[in-house]
Amino acid sequence: MLNASWLETFTTLCDIGHFTRTADQLAMTQPGVSQHLRKLEQQVGQPLILRDGKSFTLTPAGEEMLSIGRARRSEERALRDRMQRDDPLIGTVRIGCSGSFALWLYPQLISRMLQAPKLVVDLNAAPQSQIVAEVAAGRLDLGVVTRAPDMPRIKATPLCREELCLVLPAAFDTTDLTLQRLDALGFIAHPDGNAYADDLLARNFDDYRGAEHLRVRSSINQIGQIPLPVAQGLGYTILPRSGVEAFPRRDALSVHALPDRRFHDLWLIARKDRAEFARVAATAEGITAAVETRG
Repeated sequence: MLNASWLETFTTLCDIGHFTRTADQLAMTQPGVSQHLRKLEQQVGQPLILRDGKSFTLTPAGEEMLSIGRARRSEERALRDRMQRDDPLIGTVRIGCSGSFALWLYPQLISRMLQAPKLVVDLNAAPQSQIVAEVAAGRLDLGVVTRAPDMPRIKATPLCREELCLVLPAAFDTTDLTLQRLDALGFIAHPDGNAYADDLLARNFDDYRGAEHLRVRSSINQIGQIPLPVAQGLGYTILPRSGVEAFPRRDALSVHALPDRRFHDLWLIARKDRAEFARVAATAEGITAAVETRG
């Protein structure tokens, strides 16, 4: 590889055309400029200039070397410009959240990308512990979690409160709703279903004995498909509101408000040293605005 320092000295010498002024420009001595030139010539194995008194002309090899030196300068300037530019609409933003929130959030992010052709959004559905770990490690720029992590390097901002919803077929009669009637309908289980059931049903039905005693009608781990059997009357399920709102056949579902409603706080998290990156900060503001619009 060409020595970058020798190449820059040679390129500057060609631009200025004078050894002494080149030395002044580079804060070097004139013998130092000559030494860089000799070392570069030794590296390529050919003379690069032909001296004529105090002036010089380039050899064919010198012309090629000058072309390389100027191209490298141009590439380095472009790189510095890219590194110094912190544009809110350029670059990649990596986000982690729950599967249900991802269903609601992704269309909002698509709208943002349509307005910013150079913005790339990488959205990952993952458990909370994984999201926190990857934000802390810098592998995710933003995360949406239900608990603010107690970690000095992570900035946590309250985002919203999201209701945990009992989701029923639209035609289901909720008059005098009992756990027995829910069991007769059957539970549509999913990876978070048992935890959600223990959280919501235990607060509202005295005879609730734990999720392991629910009558499971079907089970599915594809978050976008969980409301589908409910919409078709095959059972009920429990989901965060975002998972219900993202379902295309929302009119085929009924969200029944139990007496003791359950809400989860959502937090937007970012590593403190990345939170001020323009694209990260702008995306965080966009998510917050979208949540506020949702109500």
